[in-house]
Amino acid sequence: MSEKLTVLVTGGAGYVGSILIPKLLSKNYNVKVVDLYLFEENLFSHCKSGDSLQEIQGDIRDQKLMTKALKDVDIVIHLACIANDPSYELNPELGKSINYDALCDLVTIAKDSGVKRFVYASSSSVYGIKEEENVTEDVSLEPLTDYSKYKALGEEFLFKNQSKDFTTVAVRSATVCGYSPRQRLDLVVNILTNLAVNTGSISVFGGEQKRPNIHIEDLTDLYSMLIEVDSSLISGHAFNVGAENHKVSELAELVQKNAGRDNVEIVQTPTDDNRSYHICSDKIKNILGFTTQRKIDNAIIELSDAIRSGLLVDTLNNRKYFNVKMVSEHMERLLKA
Repeated sequence: MSEKLTVLVTGGAGYVGSILIPKLLSKNYNVKVVDLYLFEENLFSHCKSGDSLQEIQGDIRDQKLMTKALKDVDIVIHLACIANDPSYELNPELGKSINYDALCDLVTIAKDSGVKRFVYASSSSVYGIKEEENVTEDVSLEPLTDYSKYKALGEEFLFKNQSKDFTTVAVRSATVCGYSPRQRLDLVVNILTNLAVNTGSISVFGGEQKRPNIHIEDLTDLYSMLIEVDSSLISGHAFNVGAENHKVSELAELVQKNAGRDNVEIVQTPTDDNRSYHICSDKIKNILGFTTQRKIDNAIIELSDAIRSGLLVDTLNNRKYFNVKMVSEHMERLLKA
């Protein structure tokens, strides 16, 4: 690898990417971001990057663009996708073209371009409903939705391309929570926090489902770490990463406690969304020594403060905080790309 590594991050202007990119720049990497910038622009104007940051507004399905962008790149961190089931289900064919077909093309181009390492943002949702007390990476994948199915198939394609010169690794992340400059308020802890701060009432659908979560700062610390960790430790591996496993009802209680508002009401209603899993993150701890440093409570407090201070604006109604609304709004543009 070159003396100063060049890292390309697809979807780098997204919820996770907007926290990750400044961390990579602070570590003195050359960074390329490829993103459609549908949600926010000028996310990185505060970064003292000099010539270290190159922002490319474009579509990862554009093979000519990606071939050019991948020139002289050492590491790819692939975050870009149609994120969450409701957004994917707006147009499953579009979802597959971005989440799977574009991934396969990107892996092929990256390998042919001499990229040394490919880090793939998978999801712990690939496990589906599991009865095991702790779901490890050895447990069979039984995805319940097209979104999670193509995350799993993406891993399969990626690992088939593993070689001594092309290190592949997949991160099966728990649901992310916390504040980001490109905020999402359609993730369980963030949803509940937004409701608690603004309305004093939390709607919980079901409640017994187990949902692992991870603070966005912890997840981005992991992606930073995966850039230079020894290849022999990660080649061809999938890693679970989560902080705390809670039932949805328990998450609501954490929000009730930490949202900074008295007498928050919790209202439970039935649901047919039975996705439930309790992931075990021992493998990444034992192999890489990685453990999370923040609690879900921290994410709730930080997000509550951001809403209350006006850092986030009109959070119950602003479309840009909800992926399904923004994907729907930009559907024509996405289909033409």
